[in-house]
Amino acid sequence: MIFAALETSTEWCSVALWRDGEISAIERRAGHRHSELALPMLERLLAASRMTLQEIQAVAFGAGPGSFTGLRIACGLAQGLAFARSLPVLGISTLEALAEASGAPRVAACLDARMREVYYAALARRDGRWHEVIAAQCAPPQSAPRPPGEGWVGAGSGFAAYGDLRGNMGLGKILSDVHPSALAVARLAAPRLAAGEGVDAASAAPTYLRDKVALTVAERRR
Repeated sequence: MIFAALETSTEWCSVALWRDGEISAIERRAGHRHSELALPMLERLLAASRMTLQEIQAVAFGAGPGSFTGLRIACGLAQGLAFARSLPVLGISTLEALAEASGAPRVAACLDARMREVYYAALARRDGRWHEVIAAQCAPPQSAPRPPGEGWVGAGSGFAAYGDLRGNMGLGKILSDVHPSALAVARLAAPRLAAGEGVDAASAAPTYLRDKVALTVAERRR
């Protein structure tokens, strides 16, 4: 199978190309330029592999949680690539992709959600797949529940933004620079696409976890 993967949920913009088990990927800090960078980056990967967009058989994307704008960009690009040729589309949790990128088997995945909140889940890898031990949620950092047991690694920007999370959760190693990547999305998507888990492009949607996008003036003053 040949498919593309897109991840734009954080300040990083990354794309990957899966070709029968081989992965090539590009990523860069994008600021607010994800929409202008993602497709040219994918075209670079295709050109390096001597392939065209017409050879892609599916599209995976980082579905969230994360930046509202970034999630809409990834989903919209995936839909645009898939719609004309009726390709299957698969959304992958950014927290799961974060856990995958960490390389650890038990991960407290935590992204800075701004507005004094974090996106958080505790995931453990068993039988080749990630399982939620604590379900994905958006919460104030002091309310993020401690994972049960030992051996947990903290990963993601939430630990850089809120240093006391490490102590609150009783974690040892912290990988605050790890971020969701298209490479991780591709690895997670490959067996699911092979199993037929992709959906029609029109059915693809981001996972926001919250509706509010900004603090009010009064909240910012407090």
